[in-house]
Formats: sequence, structure tokens, C-alpha cells
Amino acid sequence: MNSKETSFLSRVRSILPDLSPAERRLGDFICDFPSEVATYSAQELAVLAHVSKATVSRFIQRLGYESYEEARRHARLDRQSGSRLFLTTADTTGEQSVAANLAQGIANIEETFRTIGESQIGTAAEAILAARKVWVIGFRASFAFATYLQWQLTQVIENIVAIPGSGQTFGEHLVSLSPDDVVIFFGLRRRVSQTDMLLDQIARSGARLLFITDENVDYETRSQWHFRCQTLAPGPLFNHTAVMALCHLLIMRCIEIAGARGRTRLRNIETLNDALDEL
Repeated sequence: MNSKETSFLSRVRSILPDLSPAERRLGDFICDFPSEVATYSAQELAVLAHVSKATVSRFIQRLGYESYEEARRHARLDRQSGSRLFLTTADTTGEQSVAANLAQGIANIEETFRTIGESQIGTAAEAILAARKVWVIGFRASFAFATYLQWQLTQVIENIVAIPGSGQTFGEHLVSLSPDDVVIFFGLRRRVSQTDMLLDQIARSGARLLFITDENVDYETRSQWHFRCQTLAPGPLFNHTAVMALCHLLIMRCIEIAGARGRTRLRNIETLNDALDEL
């Protein structure tokens, strides 16, 4: 089996129209709660889906697996990809409480900064301020954090850009990368397929890389700094509280280190805002 060719959920969806009523009930259940296959035995899955164990066995065979264990292994690979469907479980009942979400957000921040020290934040901020140019990259959920960080850092850094812009290609930007630059790359799951190619190109350019990811990414050897943020959540969405906290710390440290030069730029920005009556 090559999990790269067809994902576990793609296999399930492809056979749904041809299933018997009992098998269809099981298939719909798995599409809604795929994590149960990765977690439970065939007997436990049958109970959860209200079908017989024999139905589970026939269903697994229809998917093309030799055993339930092979299907579980494939489902676990899908889960590692970061699909939000795998964060939803059938035994979750009622609304997620405000207290539970707050507690998880606090826990995520504490766990994240248990491995990110003051000196790491400081050296990254110093490099950002000293860079010829700062490039910020992010896709999907990461795009929002990339544009937010770029917007905030514009207050103290003149030459900073979030790429690619609308209608632009990466080649048009990466051709200008130099060893004097810093790239801030948000690689939160689920990552796009060209992530590794982009990391290779950044490494070849000699630019220093600040890589910001979730907790499930191995240390990136092509980076000078790799900050891993915990994103656990009680529901089907990742909790990015720690990512925003990290952005805030990086921004504040850059403003502090920029000192008088940074304050002058901030003052000039505010003067222009007043003169143009923009705010």
C-alpha cells in the first residue's frame, strides 16, 4: 500500500455509493469520525457505528486492505497529516466549555515557551532588525499569521514583505534572497506540498531562517531558529493561542531592541497618519 497515492478517507469516500445500507452507515460514520479507526479495535468501531463486526470486516476488504490493522496504520498516517476531521471524536457530547478552551490555550502557551527561551527570542529579533530584508511566508492558516507579523513589524522595520502577493510567483521573490536576509516561515499544519522545496531554496540562498510550526514537526536542520508551538484543542480546530503569543513577543522584542531608531520610525508613521487623516 502506498499511502501517498490515495489517502484513507479518499478510499472510504470512493466506495460510499456502492455500499449496502449497513456498510453505508459505517462509511458515513468513518467520514465524520475517522480518528476512531486509528484509535479503536474493529469490535469497538462496530459498537460505535451500530453495525456488526462482520460489517466492519467486509467494509475493510472493500477498501482494499488485507486486515483491519493495515487500515488503522493508514488512518494514523492521515491523522499525522493534520486533518481537522481527525480531531473530532464520536464520544464528544455537548458544547465545549469556555473554561476548557481557556485552560487548553494557557497550557499550550506554557508548553510552547517551556522550550523557547529568552535568548532565542532575543537573537532572532536582533537578526530580524539587522537583516538587509525580511521575508515572511505563510499558507492557509499560516497566511494570517504571516501577514499579521509583517504588518506589525513594519512599524520598526522598513524592508519587510509578506510573499507571495496576489498574482505573484515565488520565483519572482526568491531570486532576490541573499545571505544578509532573514526569512520567517510559518509552517503550521496542514502544510502545502511545496514546503520542502521552498526550504531547500532558502537554504541555498544562504538567508537565515526562522521556522515557526506546530508541535508535530521534527527540528528543521535548515533553520537557524525553529520555534514549535503547541496547538492542542478540545474540539475539531487547532488552538493557535501560542502562535499569536509568539508573534507578540517577537514584535515587542524587536521594538525594544530597535530603541531610538524604532521610536523615530513609529513617530514618523503616526505623524503621516495624522497628516493624511487616515485613522
